[in-house]
Amino acid sequence: MIDPKKIEQIARQVHESMPQGLRDFGDDVEKKIRQVLQSQLTRLDLVSREEFDVQTQVLLRTREKLALLEQRISELENRSTAAASAPVIPPVENLD
Repeated sequence: MIDPKKIEQIARQVHESMPQGLRDFGDDVEKKIRQVLQSQLTRLDLVSREEFDVQTQVLLRTREKLALLEQRISELENRSTAAASAPVIPPVENLD
């Protein structure tokens, strides 16, 4: 899911950007920031880049298949329309 090292890096950056008075509380503040970040990021229901790329490829293949099926349906409809508009030739009666 989310790389814990990235969360630590973000927590460290937030901690360093805080006013000196708050930073003096030390590791407790940074740990709390890390916990809050982890909690909030988990709630976002994010996906990894790898999973995103896989789903993108699946979507592209699905779109290609859909386009082919739409084309095939169009061709079948055209054939059906052409067959329906063709003149009907009455059967020849047997004169025997």
